[in-house]
Amino acid sequence: MENGKRIARVTLATNEAYGEKSKDTQTQWHNLVAWDGKAEFISQYLTKGQEVAIQGRLTHRSYEAKDGQTKYITEIIVNEILPLGKKDVAKP
Repeated sequence: MENGKRIARVTLATNEAYGEKSKDTQTQWHNLVAWDGKAEFISQYLTKGQEVAIQGRLTHRSYEAKDGQTKYITEIIVNEILPLGKKDVAKP
């Protein structure tokens, strides 16, 4: 909970195949932030490795780490989330 609202912070991996026979893949990691109902849905219905479609907006912020250095982070604020590959999961 943050400011009285439920929050979910999760990391999403995207894989891109490349190369002659698409054997090589490049993985990128994205930080997702979901609030209230979307956060509840993520915590109850999604599992590690499950494919999802995300619609959201990018946000950038900075913070000061324990060592005094300024760190920068880009996050996706989730507006819509759609589970893929499972037919028994309800939509948020």
